[in-house]
Amino acid sequence: MTFDPYAVRAQFPILSRQVNGKPLVYLDNAASAQKPRAVIDALVATMEGGYANVHRGLHTLSNEATEAFEKAREIVARFLNAETSEQVVWTKGGTEAINLVANGLGLSIQPGDEIIVTEMEHHSNIVPWHFLRERYGAVLKWAPIKDDGSLDMAAYADLLGPRTRMVAATHMSNVLGTINPVAEITRLAHEAGAQVLIDGCQGAVHGTPDVQAIGCDFYVITGHKLFGPTGIGALYGKAEALEALPPYQGGGEMIERVEQDRITYAKPPHRFEAGTPPILEAIGLGAALDWLSQYDRAAVQAHEHALYQHALDRLQGQNWLRVLGQAEGKGALLTFAVEGAHAHDMAQIMDRYGVAVRAGTHCAEPLAKRLGVTSSTRASFALYNTMEDTDAFVDALIKARNFFV
Repeated sequence: MTFDPYAVRAQFPILSRQVNGKPLVYLDNAASAQKPRAVIDALVATMEGGYANVHRGLHTLSNEATEAFEKAREIVARFLNAETSEQVVWTKGGTEAINLVANGLGLSIQPGDEIIVTEMEHHSNIVPWHFLRERYGAVLKWAPIKDDGSLDMAAYADLLGPRTRMVAATHMSNVLGTINPVAEITRLAHEAGAQVLIDGCQGAVHGTPDVQAIGCDFYVITGHKLFGPTGIGALYGKAEALEALPPYQGGGEMIERVEQDRITYAKPPHRFEAGTPPILEAIGLGAALDWLSQYDRAAVQAHEHALYQHALDRLQGQNWLRVLGQAEGKGALLTFAVEGAHAHDMAQIMDRYGVAVRAGTHCAEPLAKRLGVTSSTRASFALYNTMEDTDAFVDALIKARNFFV
């Protein structure tokens, strides 16, 4: 079937609204994506007719909720091509998933142990490792990027050594759009005896994540960028990697037995899911991934890239515009700096024309420093965006820039 973005767009109620008297052009998808009717309906149906706490009841509603909750876990496992659903841990988002792994690793970190991150990481994949530096004496090493925004793989390989404990790398940069060679990153790290965590919060949206092909020890996703609810994400882990991690939080559900003088923990994934879980949100994420899986991912990627390329083509020759990140095969993110204008001002003026973009450092301050910018503006495309959206974005960008001339 030919991919039809207009048919997709019709499934998103919010995209029919106006902003400042103009049709909404939503290009802030890398920050958070909008929600299709399928997700909205799944949440409403559960709240209206099938809600109860999971795992702990014997009554009908609890059994139904448990079945829907665990089915959603299976959907995530299929989406990531995990071997079993027991390798999928529910979290409140990608950030918590990374903190869960970092917290567990920290209990065995010795002073001088090394953690490698890349210069293009989101703060969510930087700050938890800084905690290990501050608290346990770990050493952070930074894999540099090239001028086009691609990862310097030779420099990365040189950083690996006998003290390397973890390599934490993004699948796709939320600023540059660079798609990293995560299977090769993983192979080299494993040869050095290190574990690998891949931040898939962007890569899982614009690509086809396959954790078995990548070979990583951990892979992280967040629901709200995948057209699902906020407050839900997932951590994939190899069975042996999850088994080696200590619990992240204590409470109900994560225990096997509790006595006054001893405690035994449940097996993964429940070991890491203390307390009442995000039941509605997990069901909503399952609905989002079910919905997304009906589309040919290659066709979606081609459509998104065509939008990005159309924007680039229309902006060709504008010497006041600096595009950040032009690595080969990058995803559909257009991040830019405008000469003589602050990114925040550009975003606010573009909003007057109904165009929603993101401005700032995009939670990637080390990358901004490497690029020599204090802020930038980002347009991020999704499967429901159209050529008309792209034209409206370019028109608004040029009008905003002209405001400062």
